[in-house]
Amino acid sequence: MLEGFSGGAILFGVAVLTYVLARYVAFPLVRRAAARTATRWDDVLRDRKLLNRLSWFAPLVVLRVGIDVVVSDPELDEWLGLGQRITDALLVLAGLLAFSALAAAVDRIYSTLEVALQRPIKGYLQIAMIILWVVGGIVIVARLADQSIGLFVGGLGALSAVVILVFRDTILSLVASVQLTGNDMLRVGDWIEMPAQNADGDVIEVALHTVKVQNWDKTITTIPTYQLISDSFKNWRGMAESGGRRIMRSLMIDMSTIRFLEADEVEHWVRFAPLADYMQSKRDEISQWNASVADGGNLIGDPRRLTNIGTFRAYVIAYLQRHPQLATDTMTMLVRQLQPTPEGLPLEIYVFTTTTEWAAYEGIQADIFDHLLAIIGEFGLRVHQIPTGADIAAIAESR
Repeated sequence: MLEGFSGGAILFGVAVLTYVLARYVAFPLVRRAAARTATRWDDVLRDRKLLNRLSWFAPLVVLRVGIDVVVSDPELDEWLGLGQRITDALLVLAGLLAFSALAAAVDRIYSTLEVALQRPIKGYLQIAMIILWVVGGIVIVARLADQSIGLFVGGLGALSAVVILVFRDTILSLVASVQLTGNDMLRVGDWIEMPAQNADGDVIEVALHTVKVQNWDKTITTIPTYQLISDSFKNWRGMAESGGRRIMRSLMIDMSTIRFLEADEVEHWVRFAPLADYMQSKRDEISQWNASVADGGNLIGDPRRLTNIGTFRAYVIAYLQRHPQLATDTMTMLVRQLQPTPEGLPLEIYVFTTTTEWAAYEGIQADIFDHLLAIIGEFGLRVHQIPTGADIAAIAESR
């Protein structure tokens, strides 16, 4: 047994020595050993922050044990008791710091796994650390005050309303995180749109309190987690998983250019390869119909005739069906007329591409409408366009 301050000095020196040995000798060996293994999870032991915080346990344990066993001086009992309580509090604090570093290292390694995209654990680790810090804080205060932990825990009941108020956002975020993860509503890497938060881009982080979205202009939008439950947002994951992206765009046809086809035009389109089968079948169908309803010489013209808009619509269908980058066999394809408007007759193209990659999708869409806009004049049709200054000037010059 050692007496008084001399014993304390020796004990403190031993504690410092154990810290140096742990941090600069033992733990570097542990890091090198973990680096040599193929196992992924032992890479947690390579985290410098975690090992540095664990190294504080060695001197604190030496101090705590040494105070009880090594140092003995009745005159210093009060000070020794205070030293024990402080050491206990520091041990708890070191444990909390080590657990924080461990949680961060575990999340960092887990995020490299494929399952992390579907089941992120960062939010759960954060709530676990909040609970640990609350419990650890109670233990530290109780130990420093030399009071029973149960006394402090009982006092929390009276402060429950204050606790709920202080941790309101945390409680809401925890419930939202459970719902988002449990219902598979959101994953890291998902493309989401949330106009209320000016968010339109990829999810890069799902944490307890916030979800970070990197917008297409490379800005970062931070959304409170509970707002993803209380407000609506669009998740494009279904589109990405389907392998195809929808094109839904209309050509506005000038209705003054819609008319019946003349006989020579019908013959022309019958010889046009993409429309040959359609034109032949429609011509036979219309001929049979007209013959079946004929009433001598009382009829003027044919009751049914082919139109340029119908022929153009048939051409668009044939063109889309032959397009190599459109999923016309496995996904919906429509070419339909919508309700006429003052701007013309909308002819809507509704089809899916075979790729979801943004740049490729835009290129396919542009190529389709480039071609349709260029060929529509061959059918005697014109795309509606609001007159511009050049149109008005041309009219004025023609007078």
